Amino acid sequence: MIAYETRTGTIHISSGYLSKLIGQAVTSCFGVVGMVPNGGRQRLFHLLSRKQTIDQGIRVKGDADAITVELHIVVAYGMNINAIAKSIVHKVKYTVGEATGIRVEKVTVKVDGIEA
Repeated sequence: MIAYETRTGTIHISSGYLSKLIGQAVTSCFGVVGMVPNGGRQRLFHLLSRKQTIDQGIRVKGDADAITVELHIVVAYGMNINAIAKSIVHKVKYTVGEATGIRVEKVTVKVDGIEA
């Protein structure tokens, strides 16, 4: 959870909200087929439920000054991976900055698969 003080009070932003916000931004990018679960808890949840959730494959670290984001994605076959990654980085930084005012310091995009 990220919390910061304003002149009218304290604002709390949960990591779940940030994950869902980032997940929406990533999956709306052209060439992204889906997200891949990372970490033990996400993999276990995916195995038990067999449901695709918008916040899987996303790891957010940081505080109110700046955050770093790690993404695990699946891309469409035949797409330029470099162009997709640049698009994702730009969209995540813009979306998080506009919605929360928090600066995204670094976005790491890891391609874990290619689907036809």
